[in-house]
Amino acid sequence: MPANRIGYGQFNGFQLKTIQEIITLVVFVAFSIFYLKEELKWNYLVGFVFIMLAVFFIFKKW
Repeated sequence: MPANRIGYGQFNGFQLKTIQEIITLVVFVAFSIFYLKEELKWNYLVGFVFIMLAVFFIFKKW
C-alpha cells in the first residue's frame, strides 16, 4: 500500500489502497495492450466502469 506520512495524512487507508489498485490496473492494461498485443474487449471496459464507480463511492464525501 502506498501509505506514507504525507499520503496517510491526506487520505485514509481505504483510499490509499484504492489509488494503488487503480494505478496497478492502468499500468497492466497498457502493458497488456501494447506489449502482449491483447484486445480490449467490451466486457473489460464494463468492468473498468464498475471499478471507477467504486472509486467514486470511496472518495465521495457523504
